[in-house]
Amino acid sequence: MIRMKNQLIGLVFLLAIGGILNASATLIVSPDGSIAVIIDTEKTVTWSLTYQGRQLVAPSPISLQFESGKHFGWEGKVASIAQKQIKSEIIPTVPEKFARIPDIYTAVEFRFRQGYRLQWRVYNDGVAYRWIGTRPGVVRVTAEEFTLQLPEDRDIRFPEEDGFISHSERLYKPMRVSEVGTKRMACLPVLVHAGNEVTLGVVEADLEDYPGMYLTGSATSPYRLSGIFPAAVAAEKMNRDRNPVVTDRHPWLAATTGNRPFPWRGVVIARSDGDLLLNQLVFKLSRLLELSDTDWIHPGKVAWDWWNANNLFGVQFNAGINTETYLEYIDFASENGIEYVILDEGWYPLGNLLALSPGIDMDRIIAHAREKKVGIILWVVWKTLWDQLQPALDRFSAWGIAGVKVDFMQRDDQWMVNYYWTIAREAAKRHLLVDFHGSFKPTGLRRAYPNVLTREGVLGLEHCKWATTCDPEHIVTLPFTRMLTGPMDFTPGAMTNAAKGQFQPTFNRPMSMGTRCQQLSLYVVFESPLQMLADSPSKYRREPESLCFIRDVPTIWDETFVLKARLGDYLAMARRRGNQWWIAGLTDWTERDLEIDFSFLPSGLWQLDLFQDGVNADRYGDDYRTETVRIDQNTKRVIHLAPGGGFAGRIHRDS
Repeated sequence: MIRMKNQLIGLVFLLAIGGILNASATLIVSPDGSIAVIIDTEKTVTWSLTYQGRQLVAPSPISLQFESGKHFGWEGKVASIAQKQIKSEIIPTVPEKFARIPDIYTAVEFRFRQGYRLQWRVYNDGVAYRWIGTRPGVVRVTAEEFTLQLPEDRDIRFPEEDGFISHSERLYKPMRVSEVGTKRMACLPVLVHAGNEVTLGVVEADLEDYPGMYLTGSATSPYRLSGIFPAAVAAEKMNRDRNPVVTDRHPWLAATTGNRPFPWRGVVIARSDGDLLLNQLVFKLSRLLELSDTDWIHPGKVAWDWWNANNLFGVQFNAGINTETYLEYIDFASENGIEYVILDEGWYPLGNLLALSPGIDMDRIIAHAREKKVGIILWVVWKTLWDQLQPALDRFSAWGIAGVKVDFMQRDDQWMVNYYWTIAREAAKRHLLVDFHGSFKPTGLRRAYPNVLTREGVLGLEHCKWATTCDPEHIVTLPFTRMLTGPMDFTPGAMTNAAKGQFQPTFNRPMSMGTRCQQLSLYVVFESPLQMLADSPSKYRREPESLCFIRDVPTIWDETFVLKARLGDYLAMARRRGNQWWIAGLTDWTERDLEIDFSFLPSGLWQLDLFQDGVNADRYGDDYRTETVRIDQNTKRVIHLAPGGGFAGRIHRDS
């Protein structure tokens, strides 16, 4: 079954891979003819992948196994195969990269006589499959086989985990596939460098009523990555109010309905490092919008208290977790057009969301926020919220709270995955936004419930309070890795910035690693429709130029362009919102010059208001300089980045 728009390209593929097809094999080709997937259904189902005639994935078995002894993908008999070409467009409720997303792919569905189906989608920038059960009643999935068999050893980026209890806050370690073995495992996404600047990214989408997937090595092949999944939880106990300790697991992954689609298994195919920054495969594979009314969902920025330890100064009250402090945050937000304020840990006595801590007058806080037109977001521990779900959310709704920040889940077994969906639905009923912390990576829930604006699952700026891991090399790696799956609540905005060799982790007076301009650039580079201002209002007031940039930069985007990109080393991007453009760039600890080509701009004259590293930023990270210049689409400009540096700018029509 071969359908291609370009017959010449089709002939090339036939010549390249026609010799390895057999009677049980089906060839699926991407709309642009560059990607081919071969599905072989003889005895076991295997898949392989070629790009421009070069094999990237060797035959790799896939299957599902059930407690009843039934299998999807073993000894199956194909009853029919249906193929169609899809060409449509997605208009996301909350545009993270683009206001319009082309959705163009080749779709193939295999129907097996045993009563199950296998769906494939082959895009121009990725491939994906999912199993579909058609039997009524409850089934128990005891194993799933996902494999990525590489034809040779490859470099990978591997966010290694210690186990299935995790915040998914990992470094993306460079290593070889052959180094993984069966004792190592990683959360997703995992990147595989496939040669000739092509990178594969393993992702999953539409994850519900099923555990999340991790990757490990193989005992039978040193060049194979295999899926591994947390079994369903049979018993647990809580450490304090927040840390779940699993004491027993069932001998199965999921007890679920037998008549359902299972999650998508996806592989992003990036022709360059820059393509990783633009890929939308997870979103395209995800559940369609389930809300009829989304007008109340408002992305924006948040004045956040916890990272800066409520370090207000120049005020006439004792700062801390008290009413006066939050009134000050609200005033700061209102003065600067910042949409929200978070009340993080401390506003309620742990274990009871229906009570208030001493010093918190919630009625006064909410009344002041309402008067100042600032939304309040409340931090909650996931377990306490679950135990008091209906009365707590009803109280929040009656108060007029804007949203909740739900923290410390630390798992993605079947029950916990379903928890996310429950919170999203219950919050949406009450017009509450959601920010998940202590969470696993995004898998597309936000498309169905766009009130879920962001989530953590990222080693973010908070680590600067206690560790040296959140350095510029890690920061410039994240857009290519973790951001591939969706928004990340990294929480940028540090106003104390340490040059290399000068950083010290300090819990109550934290700083960032790298320069001021790197922190500013993160508001353009890092996608999060609910974007934090991590530092103290007192510090921002002392830094009016930086504050002006941060308060004005959007949190959602109509267009995105990659100008320069090398994973783990540097990047430069341009984004548009309305009739304004924003640019930003990052580097690791290596100083460098980046030439920026402004040909992405429409014709005419523009004004660039640019923040760039100061002459002494290599020794004093706070040093920066600003410049305003006229540019047009023919302009090329070299910008110098200090070690751990960056740049950021706003572009608007020249008046």
